[in-house]
Amino acid sequence: MMKFSKAIVSTMIIGTCLTACGNQQKKQSEMDKTPEAYSMLNVLEKLPQHKMFMFGHHDDPVYGIGWDGDENRSDVKSVCGDYPAMMSFDLGRMEIYGDKTLDNVSLDRIRKEVIAQYERGGMSSFSWHVDNPLTGKDSWDVSDSTVVKSVLPGGVNHDEFIGWLDKVADYLNSIQTSEGVKVPVLFRPWHEHTGSWFWWGKNLCSTEDYKALWRMTYDRLQEKGATQLLYAYSPGTEPKDSTEYLERYPGDDIVDLIGVDAYQFDKDAYVKSLDNALTIMSQVSKAHKKLMAVTETGYETIPDSLWWTQTLMPVIEKYPISYVLVWRNARERENHYYAPYPGHPSAADFVNFYNDPRTLFAGDMKTIK
Repeated sequence: MMKFSKAIVSTMIIGTCLTACGNQQKKQSEMDKTPEAYSMLNVLEKLPQHKMFMFGHHDDPVYGIGWDGDENRSDVKSVCGDYPAMMSFDLGRMEIYGDKTLDNVSLDRIRKEVIAQYERGGMSSFSWHVDNPLTGKDSWDVSDSTVVKSVLPGGVNHDEFIGWLDKVADYLNSIQTSEGVKVPVLFRPWHEHTGSWFWWGKNLCSTEDYKALWRMTYDRLQEKGATQLLYAYSPGTEPKDSTEYLERYPGDDIVDLIGVDAYQFDKDAYVKSLDNALTIMSQVSKAHKKLMAVTETGYETIPDSLWWTQTLMPVIEKYPISYVLVWRNARERENHYYAPYPGHPSAADFVNFYNDPRTLFAGDMKTIK
């Protein structure tokens, strides 16, 4: 019954997307995105209009609890029988290693999985925990407040950083189907900037320099032909109103989707902060005509067996989000996971969450494409 409901709404979405596709040629000339990127944007736009949203999971098909690198595997799939509709991956340290990421996942494997996800009807997103180019340490190194300035034009690390951006562009451009179509993806750089735990965080650079970092990133990737990208702006829950949320917003001409990264430590605090963030985002979304999503969330180890339907859903169901995504199930760190696996206490509740007609997984997306 529930799956049937999803199928009916999916058919409705196809009709609205086909109508929207008629304007793609005009939009493409104005904003320089590929038709595939616009198709992705159209689907993201239509889902909340039908009170549906995609479920997502970071690094979902490349490792999980008790396994690493297996083919055709996913902790989410093992629990509910389907892949997430949105998968996210990280590009951190590809600029250093060249063939793998900071989580020791091969770039070739990620490319393969992004193509497979696209062909099954799902979507993919990329974040970038880029190393500190001034100190040579990781993105969490906040020992120097001149890093952003150093990578901007005229800075001592500008040329090196442009080379890093070129590596990102070349890699994203290499993610192509067998027919040579560049797979559209959501790119989410410079995230959680309203905190100060990354070298691009609030206390580590000026508002002007942060915006310039975004502008330089966008302009370079466009110049390198990575026009299959959509862009997401995702602060944490620190902003108390729309003015604070938009303080470092890089511009409507760059951003396609606004988000929030919010994690639970205390239930009441989490519900209050996520609800407040989504209220603010709803205001911004309407004023700036941008899509919105919960770009990162979760409760580490999910100790609450009813978390999916009794904590997460009651908050997000009130807002027009395109997707909600939980963080990774680490295989190298004990008790660092955010999605259930077979036998986990919240697995049964997650199946109820999966069966809700409002939640979309990869299998539900096939009829939408």
